[in-house]
Amino acid sequence: MTAKLEKVLYTAKAHTTGGRDGASRTDDGRLDIKLSSPGTSGNGTNPEQLFAAGYAACFIGALKAVAGTQKITLPADLAIDSSVDLGKVGQAYGIAATLNVSLPGMEREAARKLVDAAHQVCPYSNATRGNIDVTLNVV
Repeated sequence: MTAKLEKVLYTAKAHTTGGRDGASRTDDGRLDIKLSSPGTSGNGTNPEQLFAAGYAACFIGALKAVAGTQKITLPADLAIDSSVDLGKVGQAYGIAATLNVSLPGMEREAARKLVDAAHQVCPYSNATRGNIDVTLNVV
């Protein structure tokens, strides 16, 4: 079942040329990057790196949203180390994501509950749920 947006809050727009060995620029110019294929000597980033950074940033936003509704104070040094694997799935390609969530000073069980709750509201988590393997670790 596809989730339909009830209200659009923001629309990101980008113009990309050349695919993995090209460039991408957002309509507001805030992002203007060169792209390179993973494992090559190119000096650009790749879609997997962009996804890893985007998912982690989005997930931190979800953690903040959930913490706010539950009156939980998040540690100032909250961080996520994310990785996105690219691999073969039969004749096609697929990705898998891992988020290592660091919530220094939080009791481990409370941190785990917060991470699980954030996973239910994070747009990236909702977009990937049931489509790719996502591993969430509290570190």
